[in-house]
Amino acid sequence: MSVPSTRALRWTGSTALRSLLLFANFFLILLAYYLVKPASRSLFLQHSDSDYLPYVWTASGLLLLLLVPGYQRLLARYGRMRVVLGSCVGTAALLLVFRMLFHHANAAVAIGFYVLVDIFSVVLVEQFWSLTNSVYDSREGKRWYGLIASGGLIGGVAGGQVSSALVRYTSLTTEDLISVAAMLVLLMMAMTGRLARAGVYREREVPDVPVKLDEPTLDFGVVLKSIRSSRYVALMALLVLVSQIVEPIVEYQFLHHVEAAYTDGEARTVFLSQFLSLQSGVALAVNLLLTPLIHRYGGVITGLLMQPLLLGLSSSFYLFHNSLRAATVMKISDRGLSYSVNRASKELLYVGADAQTIFKVKAWIDMVGYRVFKIVGNVAILLIVQWTTYQQSQAALTLVVIGLCCAWLWCVVMLRRVGGSAGKANRGAVVPQPV
Repeated sequence: MSVPSTRALRWTGSTALRSLLLFANFFLILLAYYLVKPASRSLFLQHSDSDYLPYVWTASGLLLLLLVPGYQRLLARYGRMRVVLGSCVGTAALLLVFRMLFHHANAAVAIGFYVLVDIFSVVLVEQFWSLTNSVYDSREGKRWYGLIASGGLIGGVAGGQVSSALVRYTSLTTEDLISVAAMLVLLMMAMTGRLARAGVYREREVPDVPVKLDEPTLDFGVVLKSIRSSRYVALMALLVLVSQIVEPIVEYQFLHHVEAAYTDGEARTVFLSQFLSLQSGVALAVNLLLTPLIHRYGGVITGLLMQPLLLGLSSSFYLFHNSLRAATVMKISDRGLSYSVNRASKELLYVGADAQTIFKVKAWIDMVGYRVFKIVGNVAILLIVQWTTYQQSQAALTLVVIGLCCAWLWCVVMLRRVGGSAGKANRGAVVPQPV
């Protein structure tokens, strides 16, 4: 990469301007993702069946685990910027390939596309934050990450509305959203490259940090030793485990109702698009209006209590009112809060442990643990559904969610006892990084 000119560096020298440019970049990433996310769900339900979702989620998680070592080798050999731009080209190309395949669609094509979209969301978002983390120090990050993260949430709101409008008011079909998303990915790639040439992504040297956040060492031995030796780290891992088991169960119940309520593919895409826009809107409102107040007056632990508490209450309501509306409320209670106050609180929770150890633990949880723990939730779904009839399985799954929310709340309370001083020290600092 060429060295940026003095004029370009002056142009991007303002931290505020740099943050606005990153805001726009993240907006494009999530805009593209929320165009194809409702399409992937709708097309899967059209060509397959919601009962197969746990198998697809498990396959997606295992594939991501297999890709991590290869991805790290690419980073070491070619550098982050080349890998990021190459990932964008590869993603756009694969989207266009699937668009052609959907001319003669079957279950295999729908499943493959679903997995691609899941990987797309993880890779491009994590790459963006890896680049962003390299240009801010801790003080600047606490000040500007909220704004940058909001770009993604606004992109989610806009993406849902745009995909809904395109299918509802134009001649475009659900499959055509794939091509539109591919064009947006290429536009985002061009913007990322331009920002790099202008000097926005210029890394800061941080000599006192022994392990770089964007180059973590995935040493499971260190992680296991840390969990055994530190109750604080063990509780953090348990908190992630519980939340990731809950997520696929709630998603499974929600999509079951969507499948039953919407038999027309285009109408189903419109509903899913509008729902995802609403979910992002809730997360954005919580992120901007409530999260700073919760952290300022209640601290990090109060922020961590919000999601399991509201999810437990909405799940209890769903237990007695088995409907799409109740499932929608339950789903928003889960993801709407996960992408806002819960994510911000979890990021700040890591400050309460030894820096060198916590970087390794966090790297493992972010890149491996989330996928492994989610597979546990998929297995739970399969076991319960195979043992019971449809109506019984819905009630049983809901009782599991309620029980896990209770365990989740207990875990947060214990974290307060073990690391209460860290929670007090971090009041008012908000560093959300939604995925």
